[in-house]
Amino acid sequence: MYIEQLYTSCLAEAAYYIESAGEAAIFDPLRETSPYLELASGRNARIKYIFETHFHADFVSGHIDLSKETGAPIVYGPLAKTEYKVYNATDEEIFTIGNITVQALHTPGHTPESTCYLLRDEEGKPHAVFTGDTLFVGDVGRPDLLDGVMSKEELAGMLYDSLNNKIKPLPDDVIVYPAHGPGSACGKNIGKDTYSTIGIQKATNYALRSSSRDQFIDQVTSGMLPPPQYFFEDARINKEGYKPLADVIKQSMNPLEAKQIIQMQDEVVILDTRDPELFGKEHIEGAVNIGLGGQYAVWIGTIFPISQPFVLVSEPGKEEEAIIRLARVGFENVKGFLEGGMEAWDGPVDQVQSIDPEDLINRIGEGASVIDVRKPGEFEAGHVTGAMHFPLCNLPGHSPADEGKALHIYCAGGYRSMIACSILKKKGVRNIVNIRRGFNSFSDAGVPLSVPVTG
Repeated sequence: MYIEQLYTSCLAEAAYYIESAGEAAIFDPLRETSPYLELASGRNARIKYIFETHFHADFVSGHIDLSKETGAPIVYGPLAKTEYKVYNATDEEIFTIGNITVQALHTPGHTPESTCYLLRDEEGKPHAVFTGDTLFVGDVGRPDLLDGVMSKEELAGMLYDSLNNKIKPLPDDVIVYPAHGPGSACGKNIGKDTYSTIGIQKATNYALRSSSRDQFIDQVTSGMLPPPQYFFEDARINKEGYKPLADVIKQSMNPLEAKQIIQMQDEVVILDTRDPELFGKEHIEGAVNIGLGGQYAVWIGTIFPISQPFVLVSEPGKEEEAIIRLARVGFENVKGFLEGGMEAWDGPVDQVQSIDPEDLINRIGEGASVIDVRKPGEFEAGHVTGAMHFPLCNLPGHSPADEGKALHIYCAGGYRSMIACSILKKKGVRNIVNIRRGFNSFSDAGVPLSVPVTG
């Protein structure tokens, strides 16, 4: 038996490859199929099944393309209704892969069709459970993604039953392999590890320690941030189907000259995918910076509507990666890219001033305006004394006023702050200063904080 977790940090997403006796199965694949095909080919195995735990809201799955390329059936649990051919497993149905088995456990709650898959080894002993978004390390899936079809309280009640009737009775040593890790918006506060065990989760996960159904519903439904706007669109795409990724890449890999982009500027967003420091030194006037080095696709999906047309500015050779990572979350309206990168640009340019945390200290003493663009929980745990809070996810619609006073913007490490600076500049706010290194370095630098940073 062989198991491999294929973890994609920028989406905080985990797909899985399992194999026995030359037969393999994939769980919750990302949109590009090459990692799974290459893994199976390198191990001389045939992909027999493609298992989906639910209709993913945070990414477009690769199940349809992978099924076409391998002939393997797509397996969903009960209640999954699609506009393409799938196999709906019945609750507790067993699938054989070489000398091991996988049993479908219908676990509604995150969504009605959510299904976990219990893996038994060659001796028939429960070994691992692929929990999708039903159970995470330290958390459970959010129950508010059906957009009015069912209330979050109804779904949370279903999730309570699923966890107590199907998951908690499993042996303590069964490995928990969830679909997401830290940073994913599919949970409230997912732990730092990407796998665990049933026993550890029963002892440490607040949702598995609730004393009653009512307490569980209250705990799970309180304190949730609104889901990113693209979640509902991605769930729809995963139900209805999508065009092959190869077609998306082909239509998007359109090299453009500077003069062509200038003519298109009123109809597109110029998306600069370079490192924030490079963007700050020089960029196309009006461009928005969301670098490939961070949670690129997540922030694009959070800030822009899924139909938004883009023109990309990337480091030469990185254009296809930028397109693929957009397609992972259903963004397919890329009109092309600046051929040759910024060196080929001869139109209007702009800059973002950046300073170090040590320089911020003096400016605070002079009454500088300081803006924190982190999430509410981060801000509440500690922030610069006197800072105003404008979460990045809200900036496109709600931003600080331009009163002629420089806005000094920070996040945790400098990635989100440059996104914020570029959004504000595009909105016409000119006097902006980015703080390098971010809040994580402020304590050591001596920046005055309202709440002590605890370890």
